Amino acid sequence: MFTKILIANRGEIACRVIKTARKMGIATVAVYSEADKDALHVELADEAVCIGPAPSKESYLVMDKIIAACKQTGAQAVHPGYGFLSENETFSRRLEEEGIVFIGPKHYSVAAMGDKIASKKLAGEAGVSTIPGYNEAIAGPEQAVQIAKDIGYPVMIKASAGGGGKGLRVAFNDQEAFEGFSACQTEARNSFGDDRVFIEKFVEEPRHIEIQVLGDAHGNVVYLNERECSIQRRHQKVIEEAPSPFLDVATRKAMGEQAVALAKAVNYQSAGTVEFVVGRDRSFYFLEMNTRLQVEHPVTEFITGLDLVEQMIRVAAGEPLQIRQQDVQLNGWAMECRINAEDPFRGFLPSTGRLVKFVPPAENAAGAQGAVRVDTGVFEGGEISMFYDSMIAKLIVHAPTRDQAIACMREALNGFVIRGIASNVPFQAALMQHPRFRSGQFTTNFIAEEYPHGFSAADVPHENPAVLVSVAAAIHLRYLERQSRIVGQLPGHEFKLSRHYVVQLRDAEYAVEVDAIEGGHRVVLNGKPYDVLADWKFVDPIFRGTINGEEFVLQAERVGLKYRLFHWGVRVDVGVVSRRAAALMKLMPKKAPPDLSRFLLSPMPGLLTHLAVQVGQDVKAGETLAKIEAMKMENVLKAEQDCKVAEILAKPGESLSVDQAIIRFA
Repeated sequence: MFTKILIANRGEIACRVIKTARKMGIATVAVYSEADKDALHVELADEAVCIGPAPSKESYLVMDKIIAACKQTGAQAVHPGYGFLSENETFSRRLEEEGIVFIGPKHYSVAAMGDKIASKKLAGEAGVSTIPGYNEAIAGPEQAVQIAKDIGYPVMIKASAGGGGKGLRVAFNDQEAFEGFSACQTEARNSFGDDRVFIEKFVEEPRHIEIQVLGDAHGNVVYLNERECSIQRRHQKVIEEAPSPFLDVATRKAMGEQAVALAKAVNYQSAGTVEFVVGRDRSFYFLEMNTRLQVEHPVTEFITGLDLVEQMIRVAAGEPLQIRQQDVQLNGWAMECRINAEDPFRGFLPSTGRLVKFVPPAENAAGAQGAVRVDTGVFEGGEISMFYDSMIAKLIVHAPTRDQAIACMREALNGFVIRGIASNVPFQAALMQHPRFRSGQFTTNFIAEEYPHGFSAADVPHENPAVLVSVAAAIHLRYLERQSRIVGQLPGHEFKLSRHYVVQLRDAEYAVEVDAIEGGHRVVLNGKPYDVLADWKFVDPIFRGTINGEEFVLQAERVGLKYRLFHWGVRVDVGVVSRRAAALMKLMPKKAPPDLSRFLLSPMPGLLTHLAVQVGQDVKAGETLAKIEAMKMENVLKAEQDCKVAEILAKPGESLSVDQAIIRFA
């Protein structure tokens, strides 16, 4: 067994590997860029080596620097995590040549599965079900149209070297096939330096289901059941769960056996994932093999009881698998939500900056409410950088049944406090209570179909507004009770508490009566009492207690004269006023918002990389005005109408904040 390993990665996956290595008694070496000098993985590792500037192409992607760090520290092996160099056959081979063990598959296995066209051919030869299609490189759009006709619409056009949703189009007719081929080829050339494109049958009502495999150097391969990954937004996974609510025993066995056959065909020696697209009739077809640890590996760990990182390390050290296929468990239900630094209410634009407050739900072992696990690489006071991906944390739960896992996840999301930047927690919480998700009857098109115009607060009705009303009223009385105890009040003019208030929630008003009772307050709404009992302090962001004996968790903070509550995906600013104040407020004129139509505002925090206009220039609708880069994404800002540039308010190279003015129009 190794005595020291280097983790060629950052963020939560680096912290995850360090955790297992420490459990195994193995020393760890972290590598970091200048932007990550104060990162959590640097603090957790036994040693750390700086490998260059913030951009990943100058640090985390530079093989020479990582190999040099291994030699400098005496690390015997490298765990690549996921992303960066984790599926780079050259990196795997170079480590091997330097006498350093790659904690992952052999370079020839990576090479065999790294090319989508080659891997599909190999899968077919291994007896794996593949989607009908044309697997040779296609000469041009005319040939693409003819091939699409022969296969039968709809078809999927994919770049051979694609990934992350780039170089992918679905065509339903000749015109879409022609245009889609050209677009995919251009994207593939620009993103991957490889413009080969292939076409295959598009599976209707598709689900994305993947099989986790584990192989060793002694010819043993097992499958560790499946993960359901169909909840995706723009081809990026949002929620993963294990097992799938769609598969039956026979389909699971057939998919698992085909995944094992493919792994054996390439002499696979590590943890890997074989991805399938599954149709509505449970027909399944090979998509690709990910020759690395997946982001969503914790859900498999929960249902099988295995530590996949530990298994990878043991296999890399030459140990045989200690588990046979008949030993693989399928215990309960696990679910993972990816918590990302993005604003769901602003089109999921990246959000960067300081984590002013970061309080994840407490981790716990399996109990009545299920188990909760948080994998993260950030901490309160740390910074979410514009240079890397947007993941803040992974929230994973495990319970005996799917319904219990959903309930456990809902409570955990209620208690996940993130301030200073926007996060997708409200969106995740909304998905958890969506009837279609809860039924398990969804496809990869779920988010696009249910939120065709994006996500807004109006998309999240609260199941029980009485919870928000009663908690807001109870909190308000707590503040008033504190005011009533201020010393030095003039005799005869003491602060007097009322029992009658109006709670203003969204566009509705609720008349309530509030009285103090032992341990909390009784709020009477529409004649029904709600006993709100909680040991809550004003500085606590989490309000945890009971309402009429039922436990609940929500987030609460005072914002101006209102109370901002977050519960079940709903975030609202609630006002609590006297009945007289509520009547007078209805007579107040509404203040018109400022006219910002003459300005181009930055929709997100990021780096202004390009200004395409100058003062005095006439611009036509649709023309590019500026480009902003954040979290490896380039966002192009275009003119919405014909206009003339009057003033440039920001310079290329400048870091912009949300809604910062870039251009003023005449």
